[in-house]
Amino acid sequence: MATIRTVDVQDFINSHKLSTYQLLIIALCFLTVAFDGFDTATAGFIAPAIRRQWALSALQLAPLFGGGLFGLMIGALLFGPLADRFGRKPILCLSVAFFGAMCLWSAYATSLHELILLRFLTGLGLGGAMPTAITITSEFGPEKQRSLLVTSMFCGFTLGGASGGVVAAQILPQHGWQGVLLFGGTMPLLLVPVLVWLLPESVRYLALSGRMQAPVARTLRRIAPQEPLDHATFTVPENKVKGSPVGNLFCKGVIVDTVCLWLTFFMSLLVYYLLTSWLPTVINSTGVPLDMTALIAAALPLGSTVGAVLIGRLMDRHNPCLILASSYLLAAVFILLIGVATSLPMLVFAVFGAGLGTGGSQTGANALAAAYYPTSSRVSGVSWALGIGRVGSIVGSMVGGALLAMHLGLSVMFVLVAIPAIVAALSMFGMGRYDAVLKASAVARALPRSVKL
Repeated sequence: MATIRTVDVQDFINSHKLSTYQLLIIALCFLTVAFDGFDTATAGFIAPAIRRQWALSALQLAPLFGGGLFGLMIGALLFGPLADRFGRKPILCLSVAFFGAMCLWSAYATSLHELILLRFLTGLGLGGAMPTAITITSEFGPEKQRSLLVTSMFCGFTLGGASGGVVAAQILPQHGWQGVLLFGGTMPLLLVPVLVWLLPESVRYLALSGRMQAPVARTLRRIAPQEPLDHATFTVPENKVKGSPVGNLFCKGVIVDTVCLWLTFFMSLLVYYLLTSWLPTVINSTGVPLDMTALIAAALPLGSTVGAVLIGRLMDRHNPCLILASSYLLAAVFILLIGVATSLPMLVFAVFGAGLGTGGSQTGANALAAAYYPTSSRVSGVSWALGIGRVGSIVGSMVGGALLAMHLGLSVMFVLVAIPAIVAALSMFGMGRYDAVLKASAVARALPRSVKL
């Protein structure tokens, strides 16, 4: 009679080298967030052209950014719990198809109000795709490489945003802002059948449900074909938590870290989307040509890409909260430098550094959230943190218009923009200290009474 053995899927993944199949999964998530990043950044790159065509003021243009970001917030809050309940793969495919279709439709908008509505609908899909892709990457990654894998995958988002500037510079002169939206909608729709065909469901999710053992074995065989998995049952090193996925974010011992993550995401996305949405317009208002403006602004997501890889690597080796606190402080320094830049090379350097510190740190925060929460509420943890962050992004996009309308000097404006990055740094530092205290208390309780710390 065959012996039935129990396989911990996380131990299985940790004990094998990163396989070609895992790299394929990460690549598919990379493409997903790349198209997500392109469509998210599109509004900033096409805003000057829309403003000219429809003769809009900065305050009139602000709801265009806010509408899309509001959709991102609602999409994150809605789709995260659905992915924890019904599976990562179906929600990811649905989200990508939806935001691709809505972006394509946006190209045919005939008024600002119609475009705002369509950007909101596009945001719904964008908000669901990102946290699900982050979670899939985290759950297929070995623990020692998890932060690096998540941040490297998420470089797709920043590279997608950067390519938005390059594509916009090429398409805008000949096809206008409508051509940029047509491109941004077509690419994710072409990706959907590839995801349906090649992307597996998360083995941690399937093992935790306990219902579908065959798909887990099939996926693990593709990771390590040499391993005998016949007559095996699959588990994860945790029990399925009762209650709603969102409610579990506020359990005892978790709630303080949840609040710290939410504050960090709020401030981080506030400053990043303020820069993403308004930096092209600010640069263009100083007399820089539109095509050059798009290329300079593209340094922001490019810096985010470099920062994501560096920060992810450091987070795997050192205390992740302290690494993020330091990188947010670095972001504040570069943001201040944007306001006092006296030449184009200095401006490009400052924008690149601001992207490294803001977008790179945000990517690291995504990895931190994905590693922190249990499987049964992991997508909810990531998506609700991002959803709260989207509130910050909406505030940032609206604040940018208000700051421009106040006609503040550039140096004063960017002093104000640097403040949220400093608050994010303090929040990450506080989370690190709180977790250190909890860990020390747990060790003290585990020691015999005669042992003193």
